Amino acid sequence: MTSLARNARIAGLLYLTLLTAPLRLIYIPSKLFVFGNASTTANNIAAHETLFRLGIFSDLFTATMGIFLTLALYRLFKGVDESLARLIVILGALMVTPIYFLNTINDAAALMLARGADFLSVFEKPQRDALVMLFLRMHGQGILVNEVFWGLWLFPFGLLVYRSQFLPRILGIWLMLNCFAYVATSVTGILWPEYEQRVSTWVFPVMFGELAIMLWLIVMGAKEREPLPTAAST
Repeated sequence: MTSLARNARIAGLLYLTLLTAPLRLIYIPSKLFVFGNASTTANNIAAHETLFRLGIFSDLFTATMGIFLTLALYRLFKGVDESLARLIVILGALMVTPIYFLNTINDAAALMLARGADFLSVFEKPQRDALVMLFLRMHGQGILVNEVFWGLWLFPFGLLVYRSQFLPRILGIWLMLNCFAYVATSVTGILWPEYEQRVSTWVFPVMFGELAIMLWLIVMGAKEREPLPTAAST
């Protein structure tokens, strides 16, 4: 196995660790959160505290592994264009990871309120439930902010894939489209929240770009293309 292929598979395996993200992003909200019902949502969190804590841990784990992933991608692509490879690390880790970590504070606050610690006895139960919902909504706004960078880092990534000559160009195009899908969802959620779900549904197929590149890196790796033969001089 060449060093290029090894670096590609390492990056792919690190990408695989990010599959923990949907636990907090999709699974936990679908199981515990009841839209428009703060009391039921707070009770669900209190009754399934371990699951909710796993969601907090998954966010921290995803953010941490994102650092190692972008560094692995930097090592893979620095020979293609070091400036773009550096941009992957900046947009994909240095911007994304701090927002992830700060956003877990909102979940920690929601859990504390749902459990009803002694020092919170000054608040009535309906008040605590409303605050739980407030912090969950704040977490959702944090996700919208982070989605900007979930998208932006994919543009230099896709451009590097397109230029690399050791990965299929179609994957690079797909990643760049994936970039605009995330940004469109984020901007819509911030400016026109009533249309966010509609836009998310429209762009959802494009968002499989990351899954495609992850599977390619793991299964196929990367292979240097043989230089084209030159005509013998006469």
